[in-house]
Amino acid sequence: MSAFIYINSYSQYDMERDVISMLTAGVDMGSLSTAAVVLDDDGLAAYEILDTGADAGKAGEKALSASCSRAKTSAENLDEIVATGYGRVNLEAADRQITEITCHGRGARKLHPAAETVIDIGGQDSKVIRLDGSGMVIDFEMNDKCAAGTGRFLEVMAEALEVELHELGPLSLQAEEEVNISNMCAVFAESEVVSKVAEGHDREAIIKGIHRSIATRISAMVERVGLQEPVIMTGGVAKNDGVVSCLEDELDVGLFIPDEPQLAGALGAALLARDGQQQAVGG
Repeated sequence: MSAFIYINSYSQYDMERDVISMLTAGVDMGSLSTAAVVLDDDGLAAYEILDTGADAGKAGEKALSASCSRAKTSAENLDEIVATGYGRVNLEAADRQITEITCHGRGARKLHPAAETVIDIGGQDSKVIRLDGSGMVIDFEMNDKCAAGTGRFLEVMAEALEVELHELGPLSLQAEEEVNISNMCAVFAESEVVSKVAEGHDREAIIKGIHRSIATRISAMVERVGLQEPVIMTGGVAKNDGVVSCLEDELDVGLFIPDEPQLAGALGAALLARDGQQQAVGG
């Protein structure tokens, strides 16, 4: 399943290349989802988000093609394409590959120009990034060794509770109490959740406990990096209001959530591609 929103209307533009002087793209190839962004001189021209599936390279190509189509251009017309994410080496169309920490930092700063702490929770990893005043990465903490505190952990919990993934947030906010979930390993936590259900605990309270366990783990990562406001949260889990609420409570700060939090990596990659082209022209 994919999602797309038009950012600009091109009816007022002549799309010949003598009018649009620079087109760049970024493709963020994650373990569960892939995002592509196309930038033109006016900013964000188009984007696409879709499931990665079993073939990261194919997903990257499809997302890039769809974004180019929406922007009324083609990959051949792009000045530079930067790939990021775990599958970045699989995108043949890419001119460069840049690490996801760098791309997420740049994209997050574009989404919130004052942001100094970035919390990104994706499908199979979570990361906390500290930025300096100029937007450069000065420190980061990353969990990519297990599913704990990631979107995949939430998927396993949703399956155990027999609810849809998108229902977790609203159900958590309805909870009148909270059931402690002590295991962060997805395998053991699944068994624990099944046991809590058998004991008669409300589903909503169990879900809030799951969200609390994630928030506790992420807040520990933030503490190691050093919390500095403003704080932006990106990644697919940022769409879960229950996790956001628990994390704000744990950190005692408000989190800025972009309209489309899954775009940070791809947006940062596209911006870095544009930077490279501008430097080349300037040089």
